[in-house]
Amino acid sequence: MVRAFTYPYQPVAAHLIPTRRCNLACTYCNEFDDVSQPVPTSEVLRRVDLLAALGTGIVTMSGGEPLLHPDLDGIISRIRHHGMIATLITNGYLLTADRIARLNRAGLDHLQISIDNVIPDEVSKKSLKVLDQTLRRLAEYAEFDVTINVVVGSAVRDPADALTIAGRAAALGFPTTVGIVHDARGQLVLLTDEQRRILNAVVGMGASLFDFANYNRFQRNLSEARPNTWQCRGRVKIPVCVRRRARALVLAATGLSRHSAGPLQG
Repeated sequence: MVRAFTYPYQPVAAHLIPTRRCNLACTYCNEFDDVSQPVPTSEVLRRVDLLAALGTGIVTMSGGEPLLHPDLDGIISRIRHHGMIATLITNGYLLTADRIARLNRAGLDHLQISIDNVIPDEVSKKSLKVLDQTLRRLAEYAEFDVTINVVVGSAVRDPADALTIAGRAAALGFPTTVGIVHDARGQLVLLTDEQRRILNAVVGMGASLFDFANYNRFQRNLSEARPNTWQCRGRVKIPVCVRRRARALVLAATGLSRHSAGPLQG
């Protein structure tokens, strides 16, 4: 991790997609399907080894829903074997007590769940009503750090839901990040005054220690139509993106890399 921050041409963070398949179908999301097979484990492990060779500090796995990959525990263990930080972005639906225990044994460092609303609706089923029991299980059993991501934006029916969810997360001891969710076309819509107020209120509750990419600051700049200064460098075969001090690359399920100009969110 220290090495990644010390040398300017090594990626600090990589985003690894072991499967595009998801068990949900949020209408604003365009990064999933319900038919793709998981990336073969041997191929994922090869990519992990290459990331380690590049000097990567953090590997975040998402999807799709990464918990659908049958060998996820082994992938996490391989990341930790190389001394890289292993983080996971999940919708939380598959987090039974046994699954949490397996993630503990694999050596997971950090997990993020994005909760979109208090009550499930036609846009998203990632609701506090559905996931509250999962949050309680994580508070009781998880040996890794947990962050709850809340959202504001055009896809959210009631902006105040973000404050309710952030309050529940705080009560369980979890830090919160906040994101601006795009619409079904992948476009951001300017926030209303109320949405900006709520975003700033959640930011004011404190960021996660795992906010490596200054995620809340990035989202606040978006909400105020301010630029986030970043540039890309191509000194290695996989493009390394530099945004202030955050350098990130994304390995899609196809094996192709794409630039990450923003936060590492699934």
